[in-house]
Amino acid sequence: MDADDAIAIRNLGCYYEDGLNGFTQDYAKALELYHRAAQLGYSKAYGNIGYAYDHGIGVEVDRKKAHHYYELSAMRGNAHARHKLGLDEWLEGNKDRALKHHLIAVRGGCNDAMELIKDLYSNGHASKEDYTKALQSYQAYLGEIKSPQRDKAAAFNDEYRYY
Repeated sequence: MDADDAIAIRNLGCYYEDGLNGFTQDYAKALELYHRAAQLGYSKAYGNIGYAYDHGIGVEVDRKKAHHYYELSAMRGNAHARHKLGLDEWLEGNKDRALKHHLIAVRGGCNDAMELIKDLYSNGHASKEDYTKALQSYQAYLGEIKSPQRDKAAAFNDEYRYY
């Protein structure tokens, strides 16, 4: 933290949020750390802030603020935040925009977005072309991140599966 390591700062925020590793649960401290990590440019920290506002964790529920922080996170490459934006667009009735968000999320490796596109295709809400594009993008992503070390970790514990 003293070295302004954004990942370490965000992870410490997670410990405070969940009361893990000997830290007392402190939502205000967690949010403070998420903001600090976000200011250092860590996209996942923006996602944590969005999640806090989305679910009222240490703050009042504020969907507008949540959406804002999810956008900041997604613009900085967080595929899961992009997926969340797609879910929000779907609920608003913007199905084309939702699908575009999900396709971008798939390219970034978000398995939840891939599963959703599969379901949308099965239910007639996405075209075969959209589903094919999503599958190809996801396969390309998996090919890019594949390594012997990841395979060993995945074999050791399902928590480390990346496929």
